[in-house]
Amino acid sequence: KKLRNIDNELGRIMSGSLDLDENPGSEAKEDSKYIKLISKEGAEIICSKKVAVASGTIRAMLTGPGKWKENSGPVPTIHFETIEASVLEKVVQYFYYKSQHDNTQGPIEKFDIELGQIIPLLIAANYLDT
Repeated sequence: KKLRNIDNELGRIMSGSLDLDENPGSEAKEDSKYIKLISKEGAEIICSKKVAVASGTIRAMLTGPGKWKENSGPVPTIHFETIEASVLEKVVQYFYYKSQHDNTQGPIEKFDIELGQIIPLLIAANYLDT
């Protein structure tokens, strides 16, 4: 469903049909609509910055005072040295799920989590302030 948007966006980015920076040549990284998250194995996940700020940690890195190294380059990039790729992918899926259901009234569809991912997801959620 809509959680698969991450694959659609990533495919468009890799093919060059999606502009990562609306203002080419601009040094203001807040103009970028996307963010790159890198797992401890080096797997890269590109997602909407709008959904990634569901994480208090990511939001602070992108909007907080000071010059964070994560805001250098054409797309804000954050390396997570302790979060495995499968866990980071599930976290990003949750960002999209949360964005989709934030203002939903009544029951919402459940967010599936595999039993083996519960502890690593809890640790990642704690770190990411999600």
